[in-house]
Amino acid sequence: MKSRLSFVLLMVCAAACGGQVHTIAGTSIPESPQNRAIIDTIEAYRLAVERRDAAALVLMASPDYWEDSGTSTGADDYGYKKLHTVLASRLQQAEDIRYSLHYVKIARRDNAAYVDVLIDASFTIRDATGRASRQDLRDQNQLVLTWNGQEWKFLSGM
Repeated sequence: MKSRLSFVLLMVCAAACGGQVHTIAGTSIPESPQNRAIIDTIEAYRLAVERRDAAALVLMASPDYWEDSGTSTGADDYGYKKLHTVLASRLQQAEDIRYSLHYVKIARRDNAAYVDVLIDASFTIRDATGRASRQDLRDQNQLVLTWNGQEWKFLSGM
C-alpha cells in the first residue's frame, strides 16, 4: 500500500511538472543545450565588449562575417577582413563600457541561430578637446551566429 501511494504521488508530481517549459534564467528562452551554448557565446561577446577586447571579438566571428549596419547604402558595409579595424576603432573611442543584453528570442534554422536582443548600454567618449561625455544607448538588434561543427561563431550583428 505504501509503495502504491508513493507511486501515485510521484506520478502527480511528474504530471504537474511535465507541462512546464523550463527557461534560461532571466529570459523567456527555452532551456536546451543548444540555446545555452548560444547564450554562453553571446555572453562571452558581451564581456569582451565591456573589456574593449577587439582581438577576442574577432576570434568569435566567422570568416564569413558580414555587416550591413542596417542601412540601405553599401558604403558602411564590411566583412571579416575589416572587422578588427572597425571594432578596434570603435572600442578605442569608448571608456567605462556597460553593455547589457536582454534575450528576447532564439530561432534556429539548419546551422544558423538568429538571436533577438534588447541592448541597454552606456559608455564614455571624449571629444577632440578631451572632454568626457557619457552616452546611453537603448536599441534592439539581431545577432546571427553559425555552428561550425565545434562552436558558435558570429555571422553578423557584433
